[in-house]
Amino acid sequence: MKLSGGQKGHALHRSGAGFTLVEVVVAAAVFLLFAVGVFSGISLVFKVVYQSRIRILETALLSERLEIARNLPYDSVGILNGVPAGLLEHTQSFTRNDMVFDVVTTVRNIDDPFDGTIGGTPNDLSPADYKLVEMSAMCQNCAQQKPVILSTIVAPKNLEGASQNGALFINVFDAAGQPVVGANVHVVNSASIPSVVIDDTTGNDGIVRIVDTPTGTLSYDVTVSKSGYSSDYTIESSADNPNPLKPPANVVSQVVTELNFAIDLNGVINLHTVNPSCAAIGNVTLAVNGEKTVGLNPSVYKFSQNITTDSSGNYTLANREWDYYHFNTIGSSYKIGGSTPMSPVYLSPGLTQDVTLVLRPYTANSLLVEVRDSGTKLPLSDTSVRLTGSGYNSTLTTDLGYQRQTDWSGGSGQAVFSIENKYWSDNGDIEKNSPAGDIKLRKSGSYYVNNGILESSTFDVGTDVTFRNIIWQPLTQPSQAGANPVLVQLATSNSSSPASWIFKGPDGSTSTYYTATNTVVWDEHTGERYFRYKIYLSTANTRYTPTVSEFSFTYTNACTPPGQVYFGSLSAGTYTLEVSHLGYTTNSGDIEVSGNMEELVDLSTVE
Repeated sequence: MKLSGGQKGHALHRSGAGFTLVEVVVAAAVFLLFAVGVFSGISLVFKVVYQSRIRILETALLSERLEIARNLPYDSVGILNGVPAGLLEHTQSFTRNDMVFDVVTTVRNIDDPFDGTIGGTPNDLSPADYKLVEMSAMCQNCAQQKPVILSTIVAPKNLEGASQNGALFINVFDAAGQPVVGANVHVVNSASIPSVVIDDTTGNDGIVRIVDTPTGTLSYDVTVSKSGYSSDYTIESSADNPNPLKPPANVVSQVVTELNFAIDLNGVINLHTVNPSCAAIGNVTLAVNGEKTVGLNPSVYKFSQNITTDSSGNYTLANREWDYYHFNTIGSSYKIGGSTPMSPVYLSPGLTQDVTLVLRPYTANSLLVEVRDSGTKLPLSDTSVRLTGSGYNSTLTTDLGYQRQTDWSGGSGQAVFSIENKYWSDNGDIEKNSPAGDIKLRKSGSYYVNNGILESSTFDVGTDVTFRNIIWQPLTQPSQAGANPVLVQLATSNSSSPASWIFKGPDGSTSTYYTATNTVVWDEHTGERYFRYKIYLSTANTRYTPTVSEFSFTYTNACTPPGQVYFGSLSAGTYTLEVSHLGYTTNSGDIEVSGNMEELVDLSTVE
């Protein structure tokens, strides 16, 4: 069949077609994957060959150094100024094929149990039966993960002779009492001439045994450490620490001296200083100390340091040993009104612990009460803590934040609660200066008016909270004033200046009121930040008036310290403290308040 011109062109075009763009991309991707695989394989081969070459060089170097040790006289096989003493250096560097290798040499006297052990049965009075020489090599700049280690045993030519030296056994364990493998043990006897320096590492049993050690009285200083771990050590007596708990060790002739040291992974404390409304308080100076001591009479703490939080109220205590930590403010601006978790704060090995300190304005005398379950040692919430004294009577509940007003004598006109004796408004029938600070109905001639209303300033609790209860004092009013002469309504908002404050009662209605026997805040107020109250006073007999001397409200939020309450602005003197919780025995007794104090109360369950 004869093709037309157009058909010929079309046929020619199809017969000469190339690859599409998609085909090119797919082919390139396949080639790239193949090339990467080949490259990775070649790289791995070169890396294995390179590491093998390094290990061959290190093995040859160590074999050379061990052969030198084998050919030394037996008495010369040891560490310069070490135990056993000898001619070998503890650390040396060597160059092979333009690579630098660090060689660490350890020599140990071995007490073989074949003829008894020192301090054992039978007691081997010549415990240095032979010597173990161990050498490790590590390339300085070869990204080597583990050193190459070779060892050899060197024995004396003749029978061992009686030794008048002793032995020093160093046990290293962690917080759980388990042996720490690979801990670095550094021992120095500066009393000998020349000084004896011993560097060794613990084995699988967490022990370094230094056999045939020259005798000395309070001569051996020991430091135990490991990368990422805390350290433990002996301390010499000084003016700052006249009675150290762990002085330098004695080594007595033919006797084993055992020393115990505890180290574990370091942890981190992230510290935050805030007010009861969760707002950060910055630039606070604190004294921090752990409970572990290195000296007694006087107590010398292993960790004691003054710190200052940053402008955001944060400070990080890094590389801290597991311990119980105490915090105290320095200066006259703030006092600690509680902490999360409860003080003292325990830092577990290797963990990060967040600590929030809730600060209160400084007062000369205050009391922080911490309540725990005596069995579990956990904080107890919803515990009633009552403190009474001369002219003082206050009851607080653990795990509740609170704000209160005890004085209205400053008058009206304050929109936001900042001056503690002012409020927002009243209807003109409120008396607040007879006596000063309390509120009651105004007198008109010889009689009181029938009704009076007071609206508070706006309280800012700092964050969204769960409102719990309202409380006012006194609870008992003159019976002549009638039933419920004090009524309250509440208004909350997430804005400090809403379009209007809508006051409601315990069922959320604008026509109901809280009474002295109905103080649980309506749950729809939960999640709000700003708070106002309105007090309605009334009397059925104008010869009598109700009185309010204190109004407070409680709430819970993230900055409410667990199991704790704080009593501030106290007078120095004797108080009665009563702590009670449903299902627990009540704990009560007198306490002498002088300065800023803490009291820990353990409650036991009723049997």
